[in-house]
Amino acid sequence: MAGGLVALLDDVAVLARAATASLDDVGAAAAKAGAKAAGVVIDDAAVTPQYVRGLAAERELPIIKRIALGSLRNKFLIILPAVLLLSQFVPWLLTPILMLGGAFLCYEGAEKVWAKVAHHDAHGADERATDEKSLISGAVRTDLILSAEIMVITLNEVIDEPFWSRLAILAVVALVMTVLVYGAVALIVKMDDAGLRLSQLPGAVASFGRGLVKAMPVVLTVLTVVGTAAMLWVGGHILLVGTDELGLHFLYEQVHHLEEAAHDATGPLGGLVGWLVNTVASAVLGLIVGALIVVVMTFTLHRRKGDHDKAATEATPGAQAEAGTETH
Repeated sequence: MAGGLVALLDDVAVLARAATASLDDVGAAAAKAGAKAAGVVIDDAAVTPQYVRGLAAERELPIIKRIALGSLRNKFLIILPAVLLLSQFVPWLLTPILMLGGAFLCYEGAEKVWAKVAHHDAHGADERATDEKSLISGAVRTDLILSAEIMVITLNEVIDEPFWSRLAILAVVALVMTVLVYGAVALIVKMDDAGLRLSQLPGAVASFGRGLVKAMPVVLTVLTVVGTAAMLWVGGHILLVGTDELGLHFLYEQVHHLEEAAHDATGPLGGLVGWLVNTVASAVLGLIVGALIVVVMTFTLHRRKGDHDKAATEATPGAQAEAGTETH
């Protein structure tokens, strides 16, 4: 009986070591795959603060919390099951679906550029500030695309792993990336409050606090610009790579040739310059595609909505009475 107990304990120890090794493997694979998606994570962190810009300070963290919870729902309830099922049964569908998400990002970025050019920013800010539900819905929709990109990049790095290992790695990446992104966003948007408190302390700390308060509007403006550029860059890059994977190689090859030429011509800075060329080319493609979608949306869905709103306004009793008064 003692021998049987010792054998059982040995078996438990072996299983424990195997489980520990598996966890180590999952952690290492998740770290490697997450590093590949770091660019999209930065984009996500840059995009999100613009959604709470102009809101009352006490509403910033609750809204970020709700967006973060929406992001977790996106990853665990929609993206994770979808990418696992697609990769298992119809992997050829991943690229077209990802390209649709890329086109949406291009549209969002181009629409923000148009709003800036047409000086519609103030109206948009007021609208966002008074409608938190729409604000959160918009942020979660954008997060869905960026999160899908993160998860698909991760999946591509672990596609040869067994199903359950893929599931564990994707789950770890989903949780860690969400905590990193929205933790960073929370710190960014509350830095001005921290600066205000520091400014009430004596000495050099107060000067630092006042400088922090003055700097934060500039930081948020820069993040808004970076976030818009990130939408165009990521969306354009998704389309660029997607068209190549679908057999349309021309655009990808041209950008690749430009990248290689820039790399070879700039010596030690070749890696950075080549990356910048690829990034700018992707952003330009994203802006062109996004602008085309904005034009189509403006002359179809938005026009129909405007006509519908106008007809509804004219049908109200007040509008009819005003029309009658003008007639007399």
